[in-house]
Amino acid sequence: MDKKTIEKVDLKGKRVFIRADFNVPLDENGNITDDTRIRSTLPTINYALDQGAKVILASHLGRPKGKPSSKYSLAPVATRLSRLLSKEVSFAKDCIGPDVEHMVQGMRPGDVLLLENLRFHSEEEKNDEAFSKALAAFTDVYVNDAFGTAHRAHASTYGITKHVKYSVAGFLMKKEITYLQKTVANPVRPFVAILGGAKVSGKIGVIENLKDKCDKIIVGGAMAFTFIKARGQEVGGSLVETEMLPVAQKIRKSLRESNVKFYLPVDFVVAENMNDGAATKIVTSQEIPQGWMGLDIGPATSRLFAEALQDAKTIIWNGPMGMFEKDAYSRGTFAIARAVADSFATTIVGGGDTDVAVHNAGVSDSITFISTGGGASLELLEGKELPGLAALTDDKD
Repeated sequence: MDKKTIEKVDLKGKRVFIRADFNVPLDENGNITDDTRIRSTLPTINYALDQGAKVILASHLGRPKGKPSSKYSLAPVATRLSRLLSKEVSFAKDCIGPDVEHMVQGMRPGDVLLLENLRFHSEEEKNDEAFSKALAAFTDVYVNDAFGTAHRAHASTYGITKHVKYSVAGFLMKKEITYLQKTVANPVRPFVAILGGAKVSGKIGVIENLKDKCDKIIVGGAMAFTFIKARGQEVGGSLVETEMLPVAQKIRKSLRESNVKFYLPVDFVVAENMNDGAATKIVTSQEIPQGWMGLDIGPATSRLFAEALQDAKTIIWNGPMGMFEKDAYSRGTFAIARAVADSFATTIVGGGDTDVAVHNAGVSDSITFISTGGGASLELLEGKELPGLAALTDDKD
């Protein structure tokens, strides 16, 4: 990693602004239902505290659209952090302004302050210069540990770095970049990529970037129907990106020329509609009834994909195999989750829905690395530069 990391700067007595990703799920009563993202940043927070820093934490939560909303307050995160750190975490009712500055001025080494949701200000997502300066006003060292937002050029992930001397990566950011970049750049082979989700258009860049590195590419989820349609088969009422059909044909041709084995589903669980209780059946990929839609890969496909993984030494998985949120269409995704977990390969799971899937399948402890960022991990796999990473101080030591 060519960016300076937290252990390479002096933090003693410094005001250390840590941009975390505390965008955690909350129930209707405001209770945190999964604190994985909070726990993932604890090593960075604890290191800064051990070094005698004054720790200022900032994050977004949900999509409040630039306005304060009790529904998206980070107050529950402050409570959970206090318990996890076994110390008081002060909570500011805003993220900038005189009240926040006063609270920061009163901090002593070892204190922790969590700021209110950054996105209560529309200037955050606009990367507003004045807002960036306001955040930097109480910052000596900036630490980005929010990999999940590293693909966004926002004030707290990009703009602030122009106004502080040191902008460094936290331990979670370092771990994410090391796993994803290193694995793609120099994978132990055979290297297998599993791609799912709804749209081919969202994964073209990944396929293009991986085609010269992968030995096998497995495609499931709704995006498979665009490939199946592109080879001349009918897919009933299944989701198809019609405008992507020529691209799908080109991708298959390109993979064939690169000697990459390409796997598509051979059967599906189909339904008359997406409503709960809709009639379902299992059919081959050539026999999807008119008007019916494929919502999960079938058992034969699950076996085919599992067999394709048996000799793998490196596996990257991004995107579910179907609409796994509903029990009737979860079996395919969970079968692949178990196959990945049972593999002897180094296994890396992209964030977002895939992260949820491996947790719901009960196999998360058997995965080598689970990314905390869906969109960010996808862009990194595409070979794109992440603004939040590019903005950090270069490591010239």
